[in-house]
Amino acid sequence: MSTRPIIGITMGDPAGVGPEIVVKALSDPALYKICRPMVLGDHGAIAAWLNKGDICSIREISHPLQASGTAGQIDLIPVCRLNSDCLVPGLPSTEGGAAMVECILAAVDMALQQKIAAMVTCPISKVLMQQAGYPYEGHTRLIAERTGTRDYVMMLAGEKLRVALVTIHCALKDVPFLIQREGILKTIAVTYKALAQDFALKTPRIALAGLNPHAGEEGLFGKEEAEIIEPAVREAVRRGYSVQGPFPPDTIFHRAVSGNFDAVIAMYHDQGLIPLKLLHFSDAINVTLGLPIIRTSVDHGTAYDIAGKGAADPSSLKAAVRMAVMMARNRLNAEP
Repeated sequence: MSTRPIIGITMGDPAGVGPEIVVKALSDPALYKICRPMVLGDHGAIAAWLNKGDICSIREISHPLQASGTAGQIDLIPVCRLNSDCLVPGLPSTEGGAAMVECILAAVDMALQQKIAAMVTCPISKVLMQQAGYPYEGHTRLIAERTGTRDYVMMLAGEKLRVALVTIHCALKDVPFLIQREGILKTIAVTYKALAQDFALKTPRIALAGLNPHAGEEGLFGKEEAEIIEPAVREAVRRGYSVQGPFPPDTIFHRAVSGNFDAVIAMYHDQGLIPLKLLHFSDAINVTLGLPIIRTSVDHGTAYDIAGKGAADPSSLKAAVRMAVMMARNRLNAEP
């Protein structure tokens, strides 16, 4: 990858903050020094923000290789052409929901065909996705199915902390029943491989958080640690992974931030994301591990309440682009 890699950015829900953060992020000339960004979306949605940043023009292209990577200009593949009724900030529509999914699918196919080095996604509405006829809980399972990936893991990352999740979007009452030995082993294996291949860590150090307070306190507060998590850790060690735990959830994240571990595997969504977002509220990124392609994303939602007001922060999108470039280079270097 001697030249700047082509990075495909999906616009997200056109009624959310996606188009705004795209223009704001691509107003930073530093991104053009490391890649050739290319947007998949609607011309009108992006054009509405042209005068709010340092972007002077939109250049429509038909193929990723036409992306010039010229600062001050957005190269756009117009996957959709929506009418103005679908572009009202804060007012999502079914047509807009279908368009946001079409952009994702187009980016996945381009990545699979190696027309782009990585895809970066802007925020979508999970409810709107289903209303548009796509029965998924979000990007992750849609992309996994499109790429034929069975074992995948959601990771949230910032400069100080990386957190992978055993369970993702589910009710808290269901978590203890979803925590299974094989699921934990899968999460360890996928996370370990990604840290080595995409993050260039030769021997990744992984810590597992317990499910219960004090990691169960020897069974006093729960038996999941002794009966499920500890056996999974022992088996992972037997297979050659550098993994430890389970540790008390209230201390392990501090230890990871202090440099003792490269990533923490959390048992459920809020257990891992609360400490992550406390440290990296604006610049955290979402990475789907285990895919044959590289996909990073912003770590925030559509923010309909501020859509159209010019208040959206592009920091997470910029971080997601930088992470995608790093992963693309590391993956290429890791190839035999």
